[in-house]
Formats: sequence, C-alpha cells, structure tokens
Amino acid sequence: MRLPPLSLMLGTLSLLVGCRTDYADLPTFSEEHHLLQAVVEIPAGTNHIQQYDPTTRAFRHVQRAGTNRTIEFLPYPGNLAFIPGTHDVPTKRYPQGEPLTALILAESQPTGTVVEIVPVALLRLDEAGTPRKIVLAIPARPSLRILPGATTWEALQRDYPSVRPMLEQWFRQTGTTAGSVRVAGWKDEQVAQHLVQETMH
Repeated sequence: MRLPPLSLMLGTLSLLVGCRTDYADLPTFSEEHHLLQAVVEIPAGTNHIQQYDPTTRAFRHVQRAGTNRTIEFLPYPGNLAFIPGTHDVPTKRYPQGEPLTALILAESQPTGTVVEIVPVALLRLDEAGTPRKIVLAIPARPSLRILPGATTWEALQRDYPSVRPMLEQWFRQTGTTAGSVRVAGWKDEQVAQHLVQETMH
C-alpha cells in the first residue's frame, strides 16, 4: 500500500526526531574515562543565546518579543554548557531541576559537542534576586586547553590573574536590565565538584 506524501513526510520527521540524541539523559560522567562531561549550548565567540529543549531534543534560540535574544555586549568568553544528570533549581523546561551550567574555557566548540571537563571554580551570581551557579571548567583533554596548567582555582588566579575580573565584568553586562546581575562570589574546584555530586540524581 502506498503512503500519501503527507503521511510519509510526517513519518520521516518522527523518525528523525526519534533518532536525535537525548543530551539531557547522558550520564554525568563519561563511560570510557569516568570524567565529568558537559554539553555545549552556546559556543565561545557568539552573542546568540540558545538552549537545549529536552522535550524536542533540539537546541533552540531563546526569544524575546518574537526575535532571537542576543547578548548586547562582547561575545561569550567561553563555551556555555550544561552538565547532564544534574538537577539544581526546578524550571518550566526542567521540572525536576535545571542542570548545572558550566563555562568551558576553550576555543569555540559547536553546539551539541560533549566535552569532558575539569572543574576549576564555582562562580555564584545574583540576577535580580535569583541565584545562579556556574561551574568554571577547562577541557580534560590537554590538547583542547588554552590556559595550560590552570587545573585549580589557585593556579588559575596565580597564572592568569586577569581571568577573574574579566569574567566578572562580562557577566555583569549580561542581565536583561542594567545592573541586574551581581557577582556573589567565587569558590574553588572542590566546592564545584561537591555541588556536582549534590545535584546528581
């Protein structure tokens, strides 16, 4: 029996959606190396804000008033990613808890890239009264690192002292209104690792 063209197209679309990687369901630690991993949502060097939608298993642009939202400042200084298998504060997209956010200090990686990472710090932000936590990380693979030797918070501050104030200044400019983002403080890699363990299900 021959399928009508519309049914065939819908069936193909359903198959394609079904074959998409469910990034939200990936393990927190890689199976091969047992290292923490993160999924890139926003590549370094872009101003366009996009997020992973676990319902459609697709990355989509965040919109405001019908247009794609962008950062009206310098582009992202690292690859913004999420750590799968972690559940922090519940949101509409993630009723069980939004996965932890990671900022990977490395050259630009395409959206959807899964990167094994090493946490080096935890940045705490306050956005108009809403707390945000960002795990600052570097790639676990040495060949992907742009800050050699910065494997701990102490080493990062010692060898690259400009990174901290630059990131603080950048995040302060990312709020929806001027002055809405405040830096609440930094913690070292041990606190970041502990937070990951705390938020795993």
